[in-house]
Amino acid sequence: MKKSILCLLIILLTNSSVQALSWAYPFVVWKGKVYEVTEEKVNTSLIGRKIGEVKTKPHEMTGSHYGNASNYFPIGTEYFEISGISTKTAIAVQAGEGEWVKAVFTGKTSFHWMDLFNNIFPALILLVIVLFFVRQSSKLKSYQGE
Repeated sequence: MKKSILCLLIILLTNSSVQALSWAYPFVVWKGKVYEVTEEKVNTSLIGRKIGEVKTKPHEMTGSHYGNASNYFPIGTEYFEISGISTKTAIAVQAGEGEWVKAVFTGKTSFHWMDLFNNIFPALILLVIVLFFVRQSSKLKSYQGE
């Protein structure tokens, strides 16, 4: 019995389990929306303004991600509007120098706590700065009035 338990322990400790998430399709995330990247090329003449870029990569084991992420494109890859198509439907992703592919909206991302940090934290900092200056201004006015 002891040998069986010892063998089982040795097997469990020496066999490292390797997990890797297999993605169903390449995607990009922009403003909380998931876009499936297609092989359809977007003509240069249809490329509109830059709207964002890949800033994070999904976790390889869990698939969780936040912010502007991609499971396929490297950090820094840029997103663009496509002339005549709403960003609610599709966006263009730069696939190379002077080359863009269409990414089609598939749904919204699930909540991640970092989304709060990315979306709300900058607004809170701005609010604190404004309140600080308003308070300083009112102190200065009361000091001058005395």
